[in-house]
Amino acid sequence: MSTLKSKDPYAAFRVKEFKSFLVIRFAMVFAWSMQFIIIEWEVYSITKDPLSLGLIGLLEIVPSLAVALFAGHFVDQNEKRSLLMKCIFGFSVISLALVFLTWEGTAEIMSKNQILWGIYACVFVGGIVRAFIGPTIFSLMSLIVPKNLYANAATWSSSAWQMGSVVGPALAGFTILWFGVSWSLGIVLLFSLLAFVFLFRIEVKPIINKKIGEPIMESLKEGVRFVFRTKEILGALTLDMVAVLFGGAIALLPIFATDILGVGAMGFGFLRAAPAVGSFLTMLIMAYYPIRKNAGMKLLLAIGGFGLSIILFGFSEWFWLSMVALFLSGVMDGISVIIRHTILQIYTPDDMRGRVASVNSMFVGSSNELGAFESGITAKLFGTVRAVVGGGIMTILIVSYTGFKIPKLRKLEFTDQD
Repeated sequence: MSTLKSKDPYAAFRVKEFKSFLVIRFAMVFAWSMQFIIIEWEVYSITKDPLSLGLIGLLEIVPSLAVALFAGHFVDQNEKRSLLMKCIFGFSVISLALVFLTWEGTAEIMSKNQILWGIYACVFVGGIVRAFIGPTIFSLMSLIVPKNLYANAATWSSSAWQMGSVVGPALAGFTILWFGVSWSLGIVLLFSLLAFVFLFRIEVKPIINKKIGEPIMESLKEGVRFVFRTKEILGALTLDMVAVLFGGAIALLPIFATDILGVGAMGFGFLRAAPAVGSFLTMLIMAYYPIRKNAGMKLLLAIGGFGLSIILFGFSEWFWLSMVALFLSGVMDGISVIIRHTILQIYTPDDMRGRVASVNSMFVGSSNELGAFESGITAKLFGTVRAVVGGGIMTILIVSYTGFKIPKLRKLEFTDQD
């Protein structure tokens, strides 16, 4: 594997197991993102309250944050493939429960309020499962491809993630319209089972950790210290966290689709897919033209551009202008994701990948749900448009401040990784 050339845009595909890894990555992101959108639609249909959309995010982030660091320790101490199997099985059980809760016949034996709290319970348990899935997948990839292909593999892995983010939400809007909520969740279940099947095509991997049995508190402290000591990682995680936190317009899309733009379920699917389409296309281009020079500055500009796009979306009252704004936000986010994932893969030691990925999930992954909660609260207090525009402005201000305070991030280069 060491003879593979890192400048070949398809270099990581020469590694046989990486293809199966991408299918798993796509299937799980597809299933997770589609499920989240369907739940948002169903909950808003039941409550007609924007705060309920924020509550969905809160119910997922609380357990995810609570167990994130412990999950990272557990991942570093155990074999990755078998652990991922358990995670996918847990997700599949949750999906099956949601199919039951949204089935037409269930409404005859349970009240709307009982169904609503059943959905909330599934979201809560899903937050625990998610805390383990992210670090496990991140650690597994580094055991599949050689180190000189980390940047290329990160690009394609992020592309698979974005493709799932494109197809999942878009298909959710259409399947809700065509088949209803319960059958749409059945599709989610099928894709989680697909990921489970493809995981058997990846061999059991060695545990690269010289400190097996290390006391858990010491292990957690070491992981956190490493992140805060490595300014490149800390700066990238902080930037992405604030962008997602204050630029969380996506969580309010059901309100924009139904109450502001009046485009219904089909328009909702298009709006939800627009940023992921922009991000996915950007990642494909970057596989051929990877970022090597001025990576840090490009990260700052990309997240700043993301904030501007969110402001444009907030002010728009035209469906197509809103689509363009969300597409551009996806382009900026795609650049950001590639740079951040490359930083994580390059600067993280093999024996700490689980813990670093867990800290990453606390900074960035969970900020999606926290951003949803923040958006729901601000929309309730100040109005939907003001919540979105204000979030975009905050993103730009914090990016400017971070770039000024962390010059090491601003001057980051990837040229020495070829």
